Amino acid sequence: MAELNLKVSASPHVRDKGTTSDIMFDVILALVPATAFGIYQFGSKAAILVIACILAAVLSEYIFQKLIGKKATIGDFSAALTGLLLALNLPPELPIWMGVLGSVFAIIVVKQLFGGLGQNFMNPALAARCFLLLSFTKPMTTFVYDGVTSATPLAVLKAGGDINLKNMFMGYEGGTIGEVSVAALLIGAIYLLVKKIISPKIPLIYIGTFAVCIAIYAVTKNYDVVEFTLAHLCGGGLMLGAWFMATDYVTSPITSKGKIIFGVILGLLTFVLRIFGGSAEGVSYAIIISNLFVPLIEKVTVPKAFGAGADVTKENRNEKKEVVTEKAEDEIAEEASKEKSSAKSKMDGKGIAKAIAAIFIITAVMGAALGVVYDITKTPIEEATIKAKEEAYAEIFPEMGYVEEAGDENTYKAMTKDLADLGYEGITIDEVLAVVNKENMPNGLIIILTTSNGYGGDIQMVIGIDMACNIKGISFLSISETVGLGMEVKNEDFLGQFYDKGVTQFSYTKTGATGNNQIDAISGATISTSAVVDGVNAALHVFVNIFSN
Repeated sequence: MAELNLKVSASPHVRDKGTTSDIMFDVILALVPATAFGIYQFGSKAAILVIACILAAVLSEYIFQKLIGKKATIGDFSAALTGLLLALNLPPELPIWMGVLGSVFAIIVVKQLFGGLGQNFMNPALAARCFLLLSFTKPMTTFVYDGVTSATPLAVLKAGGDINLKNMFMGYEGGTIGEVSVAALLIGAIYLLVKKIISPKIPLIYIGTFAVCIAIYAVTKNYDVVEFTLAHLCGGGLMLGAWFMATDYVTSPITSKGKIIFGVILGLLTFVLRIFGGSAEGVSYAIIISNLFVPLIEKVTVPKAFGAGADVTKENRNEKKEVVTEKAEDEIAEEASKEKSSAKSKMDGKGIAKAIAAIFIITAVMGAALGVVYDITKTPIEEATIKAKEEAYAEIFPEMGYVEEAGDENTYKAMTKDLADLGYEGITIDEVLAVVNKENMPNGLIIILTTSNGYGGDIQMVIGIDMACNIKGISFLSISETVGLGMEVKNEDFLGQFYDKGVTQFSYTKTGATGNNQIDAISGATISTSAVVDGVNAALHVFVNIFSN
């Protein structure tokens, strides 16, 4: 009989020559087209921001690992990839220091504090993007293209405006550095698929689920289904998120069924957040929320091992009993005891105490830091608020001598309730000031109110009304409407329509004003227009009510 030349080795028996650094480098290469196009479109500011984010991520990882005595792992390119992905998710005009702060947060807080590569519970780059979005909302939602500050295509679409599908696909629109060119992103995705770095299952199911939901929604709203669906597929960072971040090895399921479930959850969440949420994007939050479900998804989708669950017959059990001697039983019992003791030691009091202590220290340090920042900034913020009010008063009534309170907290609550009864819900009277001119004569009222009916949230307005019931000026203490659309309510061309009309109630129209009491609405920003018009009408009602008593 011929001898068989067999090689025996420990499992796993299937190996791959690919390394972590090879995989990370391939993903970086796949992002080169999108990065290059973003820099081409947005210029040197985008290039500097990309470089700064990458360097900050790499240095953060290196310094942190050296400080805690761990081996530096920057050679695996994972930190560089995190910095690059974060940069591609940022507006090109974002201040450099904010991008650097985001990279530090991604590496240290989301990655290293949880054990480093392979231990983070959500995508570090997207977690950092959401952190920056919550901390610096205005600069993170300000997009400049061709020197003009404008809304992103999806923001325009959500507000009822028109978009250009070709420009969205090619990338000739405003947006973050890496999301604008679908064509460049697809080139990178094809590279990853050819190299077998990623599986197409998660991206395709994600995109497919989202597309079906969007199409159904378009049908219910009588929109152009094809145009509406394609616009949502090309915008809002969907392609960047689906192909390059939802497929992250660490934060996505490894089981086949798990990938399907994960993709469906991503699609549904993105749809809900994008259509019914305040943002026109939704991808970042959808991915990091879905990352949190991954352990549960894998737990319910892990396949049974071969032979698991097979019934053991009575005969087999008897045979096993006969084979096992008394000595063997003692040995088995001893081994089981050791395994149990070993498992227990991993979760003993010392381990739990260390984990609790680490969490407590991190929480205490962050809390203390926030407290210090609050104390430092409290007084300057209050002073800035007072100065902003005084500047608004002076702009509205240039001949103002001084102002004095025309009510108290209870008075303002009663006014707010009266407005709600009249249908002005969501409007709160904050302050009413009587204006006295330099000749010590009554000059009118300044009414400060807040409306929660804005498209982007609360709008706080300062409205001046003279003794003849003329609107003399409107200023905004806080407003966060969509740039290029709702923010146009701040322009004098729009606000000037209210001034010196002598009417007690305005309405807005989309077909052109035909009377003193009509206001031309801003195209694509009906909600913002309505909020301002209602705010002015509420102030006029307060004015009339005060002087009629």
